[in-house]
Amino acid sequence: MFQLTGMLSLQAGDRTLGGHDRIELLAKIGETGSISAAARAVGMSYKGAWDAIDAMNNLADEPLVVRATGGRYGGGTRLTAYGEQLIKAFKLLEAEHRRFVEQFRTLDEASLRNLSLMRRLMIRTSARNQFSGKVVVVRKGTVNDVVELEIAGGQRIVATVTCESTQHLGLVPGREAMALIKASSVLIGLPSESMRLSARNQLAGRVTRITRGAVNAEVTIQLDGGSVIVAIVTNESIETLDLEEGAAVVAIIKASSIILGTTD
Repeated sequence: MFQLTGMLSLQAGDRTLGGHDRIELLAKIGETGSISAAARAVGMSYKGAWDAIDAMNNLADEPLVVRATGGRYGGGTRLTAYGEQLIKAFKLLEAEHRRFVEQFRTLDEASLRNLSLMRRLMIRTSARNQFSGKVVVVRKGTVNDVVELEIAGGQRIVATVTCESTQHLGLVPGREAMALIKASSVLIGLPSESMRLSARNQLAGRVTRITRGAVNAEVTIQLDGGSVIVAIVTNESIETLDLEEGAAVVAIIKASSIILGTTD
């Protein structure tokens, strides 16, 4: 006899904000005012907690978590009103979801085969940077099209895709879409009036976190529009550019390095 279980996740339009684990992380941040304490409480690494927060803030219509400055210990992290509303909504839905699943205790063999097929059709991506937005411009070409996607905060991402992909994905102005960018495809530059590059995407922001490894470092950048992008660069580049938290930088991405996707 087979058991039916389910996983509940919250959506903002076509965008998935997260499930139980992420909502629990938000709740602990609200209780403790600390990323490190919240991460320990839910059994998550400090880095993993920040990655989850950055992802949720990118996908939400407005920030769920913000850095707090000042105070007795020099600052911390706090939930926004939107974040608090999200937790309450999830708790209510979770209770209803449990009651719903209880009505479907067993599955026959045919139903199990259907579920197996649906699972194979689901896909996860290794791309570190995932931005949800709306198509605002499509410039048609002979072989490739140029598509502009507006993300949270008003920043625009420009991608080059084949004409066939534009048609297949239904990319037209007003269409919701996702931009996927590997962290290794993001270059970092310093703001300069004389800097001239062929890369279509030059997004201004500030470094919020640097995580060093043996050879490479992971640099987290908060863009001027509020979204967060992650780049992988060498430790040597960190030293050459004199990068540190708070430094003004430009995230540089070639339009051909951006993958666009839709949820339906």
